[in-house]
Amino acid sequence: MDRSTGQKATTAPPERNQELPVDIPVTGACGCDDACAAPAASASVGRFGFARPVLTLFGLVVGLVLLVVVVGEWLGFFEQLTDKVPFVLGLALVLAGGFPIFKNVARAAWRRKVTSHTLMTVGVTAALVVGEWPVAAVVVLFMHTANYTERFTTERARKAVRELAAMAPTTARVVRDGTETEIPIEQVRAGETVIVRPGEQIPVDGTVAAGAATVDQAAITGESMPVEAGPGTSVYAASFARLGSLRVQVTGAGSDTTFGRVIALVEQAETHRAPVQRIADRFSAWYLPVVVAIAALTFVFSGDTLATAAVLVVACSCSFAMATPVAVLASVGAAAGQGLLIKGGRYLEALAKADVLLIDKTGTLTLGRPQITDTVTLDSRTEDELLHLVASAERYSEHPLAQAVRTAATERGLALGEPEDFEALPGRGVRATVNGSRIAVGGLRLDPDAETHPQVRTLAEQGKTLLTVTADDKLIGVLAAADTLRPEIPAALAELQRLGLARVELLTGDHRATAAALADELGIPFRAGLLPEDKITAVREYQAAGHRVVMVGDGVNDAPALAQADVGIAMGAAGSDIAIEAAHIALMRDDWTLVPQAVRIARRTARAIRLNIGFTAAYNAIGLSAAAFGILPMMLAAAAQSVPDLGILANSARLLRTRNS
Repeated sequence: MDRSTGQKATTAPPERNQELPVDIPVTGACGCDDACAAPAASASVGRFGFARPVLTLFGLVVGLVLLVVVVGEWLGFFEQLTDKVPFVLGLALVLAGGFPIFKNVARAAWRRKVTSHTLMTVGVTAALVVGEWPVAAVVVLFMHTANYTERFTTERARKAVRELAAMAPTTARVVRDGTETEIPIEQVRAGETVIVRPGEQIPVDGTVAAGAATVDQAAITGESMPVEAGPGTSVYAASFARLGSLRVQVTGAGSDTTFGRVIALVEQAETHRAPVQRIADRFSAWYLPVVVAIAALTFVFSGDTLATAAVLVVACSCSFAMATPVAVLASVGAAAGQGLLIKGGRYLEALAKADVLLIDKTGTLTLGRPQITDTVTLDSRTEDELLHLVASAERYSEHPLAQAVRTAATERGLALGEPEDFEALPGRGVRATVNGSRIAVGGLRLDPDAETHPQVRTLAEQGKTLLTVTADDKLIGVLAAADTLRPEIPAALAELQRLGLARVELLTGDHRATAAALADELGIPFRAGLLPEDKITAVREYQAAGHRVVMVGDGVNDAPALAQADVGIAMGAAGSDIAIEAAHIALMRDDWTLVPQAVRIARRTARAIRLNIGFTAAYNAIGLSAAAFGILPMMLAAAAQSVPDLGILANSARLLRTRNS
């Protein structure tokens, strides 16, 4: 790894890259502004395109509840239906409408599980027993509404994030009988030769047979800097050939690639990940036996079937079905407006209890692009003079590190000279005449003797990428580059620890020296050189110890761990498509302050759900007492349910307001 960049392979390079033979290097102006701006624009569209329908659904649910309360209960519409519609017809409607739910409740009961829908089903049964089918129908309607809101947020989130990133290549350009042929990736065979042109995504795993290119494979391997690929170098599907062209001998295609194996790991993680136990389900597990016991005692001491049914109708009101989804809809909609796509209420509830944070490095903690950190002169020249020579030689180079050099020179106010006789050295660097001197810039391969200098060795031990500089074949200096920490990270991590995520650990596929330098700066432990299966193992280790794990990442190699974690958070604006798809929450802009904000939203949502359920339970306790003594008629018992419904709407609506606590 000689010269490199930290740019993530998530957005296709500008289409103006020319198609060149594999032996001709690519140079020219960088011009990446349009490509870099595209993710941010897409993020903005995705964010507001998601928030609007979620908040619209919230309004519709509020309208439905008010309609049931005002028309059905207060104006007596349910009582009129009971009198005028034959019970058999009403029974058929309830059974037909509730069959999918009743089937799931029966399956849960077979597994000895009690859910919130079990509670609702008891209420439906009690209402039907005493002939009040409209009451049963309302409970079924609210159960379906709760299910729909959960599916709606999940599907809407997945649709929005899918629109932000392109999928992996579906075709490859293969050499067959001396002719280049573009074929579906499924038809590529091991041993064939694939042509990869400048700026294209590599469609297969393989070994470079000819050509030279700067390959950005950070999303696959986690390396913060791309590699200079040449004959014999291994390359991976879904990585980018940023500069140059390659002939790649195929070792794996489709599901046999590293990318394909990551997809399989993600699917496996989704299948075996422990389900989140919802707040409403935990409440129902202890509440239902209490209700049944009270109903049984009511019947034993009074012998009144109607009073017994009233107990069950009051205790198992439809308010319990709405306590969670209404709060979740409000939170998910409000979060989307702030730049957070949340794929369902279960992940908000899990995030509220999280206590371990695992973090990827490249593109997650870091900006994903290199910056010049050190300028070391090895002759009489000043740092500014050395930087001026390097930036002038690199003036028209399209190499990612060249942009970092030019940026450093601009920040120091240095004017760039006009290079003459520019020459690209594939796999080594560039050479040009500047101010009468023949300047060469490249990695350590350009001048291996550079490593003998103590300052250079120190920089190498820190995991930095080195650029050696020679003038007329004499070593005159070294520049060091590194991927830089996002400026908001220290404050965000401190806030997360204050919120209760006491254990924070860095997981990276990058080299140990690079990881150690960053981890020491943040004061957190780390694991380096990890493969995707190693990251998922780390997540499972914490889960086996009883922890709730949050994983934050952005690359393909993070996807399995994101799927396995109790809550996976993807850097949505710049993350790879598979990472965004595997995660449960996506940040729609590269701003780490959104992570503690997500935790705060989750905590507020959990408190609102508990208050919704607690208020309903307390209110129903009063109703239970009245029903148990036979002083609460059936229709009045049903009408009394409107109070917790309205309370749930008012309490959940508070979540629409943005707060920082």
